[in-house]
Amino acid sequence: MPNGQHEVHLNLNVRGLPVSATLGINEQSNKLLAEGKQVFKLGLGQSPFPVPAPVVRELQTNAHQKDYLPVKGLPALCDAVAGYYRRTQGLSLRGEDILIGPGSKELMFILQLVYYGDLVIPTPSWVSYAPQAHIIGRHVRWLQTQEENNWLLTSSELEKLCAKDPTKPRIVILNYPNNPTGCSYSAEQLQELAETARKYKIILLSDEIYGELNYQGNHQSIARYYPEGTIIASGLSKWAGAGGWRLGTFAFPAELDWLLDAMAVVASETFTSTSAPIQYAAVSAFKGGDELEYYLMQSRRILRSMSGWIWQSLSDAGVKVARPDGAFYMLPDFEPLRPQLEARGIMNSEQLCQRLLDETGVAMLPGSCFGRPEQELTVRLAFVDFDGARSLAAAEQIPADQELNDDFLRQYCEKVLTAIDRVCAWLQG
Repeated sequence: MPNGQHEVHLNLNVRGLPVSATLGINEQSNKLLAEGKQVFKLGLGQSPFPVPAPVVRELQTNAHQKDYLPVKGLPALCDAVAGYYRRTQGLSLRGEDILIGPGSKELMFILQLVYYGDLVIPTPSWVSYAPQAHIIGRHVRWLQTQEENNWLLTSSELEKLCAKDPTKPRIVILNYPNNPTGCSYSAEQLQELAETARKYKIILLSDEIYGELNYQGNHQSIARYYPEGTIIASGLSKWAGAGGWRLGTFAFPAELDWLLDAMAVVASETFTSTSAPIQYAAVSAFKGGDELEYYLMQSRRILRSMSGWIWQSLSDAGVKVARPDGAFYMLPDFEPLRPQLEARGIMNSEQLCQRLLDETGVAMLPGSCFGRPEQELTVRLAFVDFDGARSLAAAEQIPADQELNDDFLRQYCEKVLTAIDRVCAWLQG
């Protein structure tokens, strides 16, 4: 070994693990842009909208806050989060049932670290659930969902898994509106899943970070139907446009206070506490109010109109795609076009995404990053490459009872529509 070089000793759970796919595609897109190439960034799912003005004002007011806060979170923020769930979901949560972290992602990691049991992930799923389990050494059980069910987990699929070993401890992750599909569960579907979860004493981690971006504004938490076994994950990143602020929330039922306490112990030895100014600012976000409701209404309106336009365009081009109920994602399935794609040397989703980036400038992610089979021709697109502040200001000038038409989308969300046009034209080439 040459002098001055150290032998590489890495934890085997980390060795060879790539950077998160969503962050990787964002860095690759930025590199291409820096080289002067035209890139349409439909890879990283970052909200295009600005942080709501009342929340920004609170951050400015509290920029001087510098003290370490309690590990579990600023009491006023914990109370505001609990109040949010009482107000929106009818849940009897208290401030002491809330845990605040530097992003829900970090809280999910600590949950897997402290809980003893299998992690059950429906596929397709967000890119970081499984790698986190791999880093910790936790066993992952993949639950395959069906395209005809809009990729949503059914109670019968969950029952089939649990019946094989009824007493095994499990955490099952639900994420809805879903990343990568944008699809969500009906009240009836949630009730059926809750019955199965109760039967097998499952802990549900309900990732509802996109809940407020349900296009109809009527998101329901499964905690309504299974309060004793559901942990609700949320934060500011998606519905409040504050991804870089890094603030996540976990809401626990009283029955799982032992799990909250164990996570707080680990938090005390790792991140200590979440940024003080951000926590003070977040109080206003969870308290809500007319200004925030108006912001959310306009955000949903823009995303709903865009999703409908994209869904129709891709469907007309022969792509199979479930119509989203919320968020800013879709999972187009190019399988109906496999013969013509194979004739162009494209056999899987990774090759498909690379060719689309090379030949159209549209950056998307292969379905294999989300737990789908490598040979499948699914890709995830995030329709976020537009100026959210400009589109919000323009939408405010149009009566709320009017749909935002194609002219509006062409003017204020032009890059996303051009990207989809390019993909559709490329399919015809």
